[in-house]
Amino acid sequence: MSLFKKIIFSFLCAGLVLTGDAQPFKEDIQNFKKQDSINPPPQNAILFVGSSSFTKWKDVQDYFPGYKIINRGFGGSSLPDVIRYVNDIIIPYHPKQVVIYCGDNDLAASDTVTAETVVSRFKNLFFLIRKKLPNENIAFVSIKPSPSRTRLMPKGEAANKAIKSFLVSQKNTSFIDVYHLMLEENGKPMPSIFLQDSLHMNAKGYAIWKKAIEPHLKK
Repeated sequence: MSLFKKIIFSFLCAGLVLTGDAQPFKEDIQNFKKQDSINPPPQNAILFVGSSSFTKWKDVQDYFPGYKIINRGFGGSSLPDVIRYVNDIIIPYHPKQVVIYCGDNDLAASDTVTAETVVSRFKNLFFLIRKKLPNENIAFVSIKPSPSRTRLMPKGEAANKAIKSFLVSQKNTSFIDVYHLMLEENGKPMPSIFLQDSLHMNAKGYAIWKKAIEPHLKK
């Protein structure tokens, strides 16, 4: 093999190494599986899945003591990420209910992502879940308003409205509105319920979520 061919071959091999494990959040998913192998999750539980607002809700079980909760939120994820791993972190648990919080990061990722984009992605995820779990309740927690993302609020509100309308047309679903509960009278997000990053919530924020979510949880 000539020197030139050896160089090209080396670059191709390097490319395979770099791209072969390029799936985002793969480590998070592997950690979930490892956790499940050590401590098997409860049967007939309620599955929380989505992005960092769930990931950071470390004590979510304490907020809902009368329910069996499995938290599989992975921080920074968007709807395509949850779709990618639907057969890893949703279907295998056979939950009696799937509670989804996602879409916030979709809008923040690019100005080209519209409310319609988020709705289309959510519908894709919804039908993937419904195909394997035809009778289980699917609940969507509305995209929240955040002080650090106020420019995205109109898109978030539009996506929430469209997803709510879609879920009304589907059987055994819930739309959980946290958006309006997190606003001050002037229509801006309450700064006191957020951490210093003005994106993730503190205990006051999660107390609001508990109040909104609990009536929709399945016994």
